[in-house]
Amino acid sequence: MREFPFYNTRITGGFWKEKQDLVRNTTIYAVYDRFKDAGRFRAYDFNWEEGMPDQPHFFWDSDTAKMIESIACLTKLKKNAKLEKLADDIIKKICSHQDENGYFNVYYMTVDKDPSHRFATRDRHELYCLGHLIEAAIAYDDATGKDALLQFCFRFLDYVEQRFMIEKNAGFQTPGHEEIELALVRLYDYTGNKKYLKMASHFVDERGKREEGLTDWSHESYNQSHLPVRMQKTAEGHAVRAMYLYSAMADLALRTGDEELLEACKALYDNILTRRSYITGSIGQSSCGEAFTVDYDLPNMASYSETCAAIGLMMFSKRMMLFSADRKYADMIERLMYNGFISGLSLSGKAFFYENPLEIMPYFYKRNVSNTFKEHAPATVRKEYFGCSCCPPNITRVIPSIASYLYTEEDGVLYVHQFMKSVSTLEIGGKSVKITQKTAYPENGKVQITVKGSDLKLAVRVPGWCREYTGETAENGYAYMDVKDGETVTVNFPMKVHFIAANPRVLHDAGKVAVMRGPFVYCMEAVDNGEGIRNLKLNMRSRMKVVKNEELGVNVLVAKGFRPAYTGDALYREYTGEMTEQDIVLVPYYTFANRGESEMQVFTDHT
Repeated sequence: MREFPFYNTRITGGFWKEKQDLVRNTTIYAVYDRFKDAGRFRAYDFNWEEGMPDQPHFFWDSDTAKMIESIACLTKLKKNAKLEKLADDIIKKICSHQDENGYFNVYYMTVDKDPSHRFATRDRHELYCLGHLIEAAIAYDDATGKDALLQFCFRFLDYVEQRFMIEKNAGFQTPGHEEIELALVRLYDYTGNKKYLKMASHFVDERGKREEGLTDWSHESYNQSHLPVRMQKTAEGHAVRAMYLYSAMADLALRTGDEELLEACKALYDNILTRRSYITGSIGQSSCGEAFTVDYDLPNMASYSETCAAIGLMMFSKRMMLFSADRKYADMIERLMYNGFISGLSLSGKAFFYENPLEIMPYFYKRNVSNTFKEHAPATVRKEYFGCSCCPPNITRVIPSIASYLYTEEDGVLYVHQFMKSVSTLEIGGKSVKITQKTAYPENGKVQITVKGSDLKLAVRVPGWCREYTGETAENGYAYMDVKDGETVTVNFPMKVHFIAANPRVLHDAGKVAVMRGPFVYCMEAVDNGEGIRNLKLNMRSRMKVVKNEELGVNVLVAKGFRPAYTGDALYREYTGEMTEQDIVLVPYYTFANRGESEMQVFTDHT
């Protein structure tokens, strides 16, 4: 299938228009200001000395690059001189300090200045940072016509080619943190220079063929180096690294026709989809290595579920979607978009979650008994800044470009994967075709699609959550329909409340259900339901009401439920089965923890 750039679409209203406005007016400045406070941009003055605060870190360049790419995406949609100047100033500093051989990394040029240490330690993120700089350079050149950062990357890549592919004298063969691989494919697409496709193939193909250096506490699967990539069938190790690698594998399979690589991608994807992902779409089951563990091990309170991992799975899903019209890929993207990804951003647009657990019980996080060993505890409220700040600028680059997930085209058939109030101008079959979506999705499931400029065959995804759809027969989850020039078609996906049970092998969810309405997963918080929400039992036979919550600005669900009657302070007592009835309020999962610290859970007991 063929993709369409995000800037071919203007989102005109609804959920994603609100989020794009939030990023443009608030979030991008919030991230910039916190980075500025932390010395991220001051580092590019190259005047840091031992003993000074805000020592540059070896991954800082990647965060800066994602900030530049975010500005590029916003600028591509709508010019903003203030944002453009912020990016120009940063780019000027970066380019002015590039080493004569093309190398650049603010840590290795201001903190550890020994040239022999460059490309000596595999897990020091030098190639990862370069990958994000490449993506930023492409986006910024495309948005503004300014190519200084792009030329910078060309010079840097010449040096990388010399060290890794010609002289082969670097201290490792493949990066510890993947990213450069997919960036190189993107650069090949942008420039047409096959050199960059060859470099991407090199880093993918060499991975797992030999032992390479790792951090002391990890093993080969941590960064997907346990096997050559074509032999990997289960998702292993650090979830973000895995998604970036798998995305690059899919990129290469699409462009080279490598069937063996594609089969590995399919196996990896199905392992994630059917055994190692949460109901929110999020991934990364363990805080140890931010990693996948084993099949069906999906703890809720201990879930890591990093925001960047959700973004990575969206990226991998979109690439797999290009190979076949199977709705499972678009379904996963939607699940992440409205749950596991967007939960990383506060409703104010100023604070973020690095981790997105499916259950929070704040008092458990006070149970440490050692001064030297601390049990991991996720944040219970979003923060404005993290020392490892990969997630905030990742959010600010994804939301402006979210329309890239809307459509693909193959053989004159336009596939409608997602639903947003929008106007798109797409070239299909040599004609300029205007596609207008009129919808309040995801608040309701009615979508009107108008086609102007040509007759067209549409393939509209019927969301997997919609059991009540009636209309054209769907094939692999897509309903095909012929639309005349100027015609409007209407599809309707009734948004009933559904109770979702996990596979019995997911022991953490045994005997419990989650609640979904449309694409949203819901959760309950103590702020609405009182302390001790684990004791609540949802009455699945009661009729749920959809009610507007003015404080959150979203629709919530109100159902009947029960709480065990328990009086007194006895630690144990004889069970009587007595219950008191109470209303239970469930809010969209992505809105949790926006009203202070509170107990929260997705899966709940029921009667």
